[in-house]
Amino acid sequence: MSTIQTWTVTGMTCGHCVSSVTEEVSELAGVEQVDVDLPSGAVTVTSASPLEDTAVRAAVEEAGYQVTEGPS
Repeated sequence: MSTIQTWTVTGMTCGHCVSSVTEEVSELAGVEQVDVDLPSGAVTVTSASPLEDTAVRAAVEEAGYQVTEGPS
């Protein structure tokens, strides 16, 4: 059974930003799918099991952005 969690990310302004965040978060163990909504900053992650908030925050920061809220 998959788990779906959503974080809010700030600082993304274009498709390249979306690609960077998607790529970094996709590399986390257990991640099956990453959907990023640029206008709202919502990053929705489908994974095999719940992800650690700190791991997702680190991946987003590695891409150059900030998590302001999550997970929900």
